Amino acid sequence: MYHLIRKAIFYISLKRQTEDFDEIHDSILQGISFKGTNLWILVCAILIASVGLNTNSTAVIIGAMLISPLMGPINGMGYSIAIHDFKLLNQSIKNFCFAVLASIVASTIYFAITPVHTAHSELLARTNPTIYDVLIALFGGFAGIIAISSKQKGNVIPGVAIATALMPPLCTAGYGLATFQFSFFYGAMYLFTINTVCIAYASVLISQMLKFPIRDSQISEKRKKRIHHGLSLILLIIILPSIYLGYQMSQNEKFRSNADKYTRNIEIYKGNYLLNKKINPNKREINLVYGGSLLSEADKKAIINKAIAYSLADVKIVIEQGLAIDQNVDKEAANAQSEEERLMQQIARLNLEISNYKQKMDSVNSHQLLGKQLLSELSPIYPQIKNCMYTNANIYSKSDSIKVDKSSILMISSNQKFSILDQEKIESWINKRLNNNKIKVIFNESN
Repeated sequence: MYHLIRKAIFYISLKRQTEDFDEIHDSILQGISFKGTNLWILVCAILIASVGLNTNSTAVIIGAMLISPLMGPINGMGYSIAIHDFKLLNQSIKNFCFAVLASIVASTIYFAITPVHTAHSELLARTNPTIYDVLIALFGGFAGIIAISSKQKGNVIPGVAIATALMPPLCTAGYGLATFQFSFFYGAMYLFTINTVCIAYASVLISQMLKFPIRDSQISEKRKKRIHHGLSLILLIIILPSIYLGYQMSQNEKFRSNADKYTRNIEIYKGNYLLNKKINPNKREINLVYGGSLLSEADKKAIINKAIAYSLADVKIVIEQGLAIDQNVDKEAANAQSEEERLMQQIARLNLEISNYKQKMDSVNSHQLLGKQLLSELSPIYPQIKNCMYTNANIYSKSDSIKVDKSSILMISSNQKFSILDQEKIESWINKRLNNNKIKVIFNESN
């Protein structure tokens, strides 16, 4: 048992692969500086990220994150706190503030002069940080400082730059200032603050764990404790709002899922067809527009009562009549109904069927376009990819012939076989890109 434990410790130990402390120190010093090369790289990254957000291009945004040098001063802050080098800490903070200010000013100027001001999905994704962003930044920070400290750097640093996404939130903040949409500015800056604090905190922990040499040996234990308590307090203050936002996001997703199931159940009711629906999770409100025969108050009440079965008892449901034909007229009025009115009713029903068919076709076409979009975003990073196919499929169970499960499938064909690590990276990226953790990714090697 002792030998097994010792062997396990040997495998997970970082010290035997740790770089020389002076080499690590010099590497972090080079990353902190924003003169010459790093300054020009920062300017290029700002402009690339702003263009990518403006055009909603994920590939361009990834490129900006890869070349961004913002990780340098953040790691420098965490490292300098861990070794109690306060001169280095002041230098890191000054360079960091300069980089942040330059990024916001440059992106604000860009979004002020660009003719396109639409807030695309890539912009919106940087305005609502949650506890999940805290976890990404924290573990990304761990990976980053471990890679800097290791003799085998590998490709971890670029991956950390993509995962933690420091540059896009700053450009989103610039968009908020340029368009006077301050909710964008506050949300993006909060996300950037989360990433900064968590990466720096991770650097402190790993630097202390690896026992980097203390530069200020005169510092008292009391001051050390005060510094650690201050860091923990800052981290707690940053994390608390994200926990609430993460809970709110999960509740909204649950509400949206229940509302979708509910609306599918009441699409057709006594000759009426659900023409349109609007689901508002924040206000907990569902708007329904029906077409067909005239709905009575009893009918509306019955539709609303069906929501109880889907955990929507406290939801405000508003039912509107889009196209109504009163079926409660007496026989004389019904006999007097003109041929033109009957034809209009039939045309309305046919238009509804055409609309439903069109929606189905649009759904099929969107899957084809989505596969093309994913191919354009993945191929610059993995040139060996030949093609992508995205589709939805029905999965039937042998044990339950009635039950049908829906599944999304993405098939990626390539010239050469992907490594397990690359497959995991692609699957993780696909799940985050499409906001769906149930997508089945199939890798197919073809010559």
